[in-house]
Amino acid sequence: MLTSNLFAALSEVISPAMMQGYIVLMVLLVMGGTILDMMHKKSAKYFFENAKKAQKNAKRTVSGGEKAAIAASVLVNEVLTSGEFSNPRRRMSHLLTMYGFIIFAATTAIMIFGYTAPGTVTPDILPQLWHLGALMLAVGGYWFWFFIRVDVAAEGLSCFRFERSDLFIVSLLATSTFALIWSFTGGGLGIPFALFILSSTVLFGGVYWSKFAHMFFKPAAAHQKKITVADGSRENLPPDYDLTDPEVQRKFPDIPTYMGKNPPNMGLCIKAERPNHY
Repeated sequence: MLTSNLFAALSEVISPAMMQGYIVLMVLLVMGGTILDMMHKKSAKYFFENAKKAQKNAKRTVSGGEKAAIAASVLVNEVLTSGEFSNPRRRMSHLLTMYGFIIFAATTAIMIFGYTAPGTVTPDILPQLWHLGALMLAVGGYWFWFFIRVDVAAEGLSCFRFERSDLFIVSLLATSTFALIWSFTGGGLGIPFALFILSSTVLFGGVYWSKFAHMFFKPAAAHQKKITVADGSRENLPPDYDLTDPEVQRKFPDIPTYMGKNPPNMGLCIKAERPNHY
């Protein structure tokens, strides 16, 4: 089972061309949904206008080498390792979900486009990776849904509460869950396969109403933020001060008071409870 290409067996009742056409349709739905999301929220317009404004306020010119280094930093930190998450549980959940989805989607496309024609032999590693990706996706997604979601972990609401904004994670979990059920029940046509196709169609077709498009904006926004720090524009925010610097303390004379061992009127503040909030 773990080494069987379920799509090759399925090609006996559904032509490979139909399966490939479905994959192409899902890609087009993601592209269309992302474009509509950009038009509706005007996120791309805001991004470029904000970049132009920052460029006008820049105090120095960032060289091409610096920009390349910043892009590499964003790729490694924000994209490949999700280093922006300070909460290790959320970071691990995000990485499992992200890499699980990538492995699952990539192996699905490879097996459908490359190994559904009669006479082709699927390498055992592809179905194994397909199952591994679906399992990683399910573990990371359910971990997030039941234990990490902000409205559940911090606000004490039911983990079964569903809002339209939850469409992405719910359809993602349904896709991985029904894919595994479909495999463990032997593949072929049937209710598990129908639910697998339905949930994946909702996932890719519901990009306009979900946070799917967020994945494309996140690296660009992180890159632009680091550029504004490098060129000194800082999005019109004040500079970072070294609070131990005597010159800064002379400029802001109340700093030493609130940096003492027993700052007045501060209380326990956020240390009064376990830091569950995001």
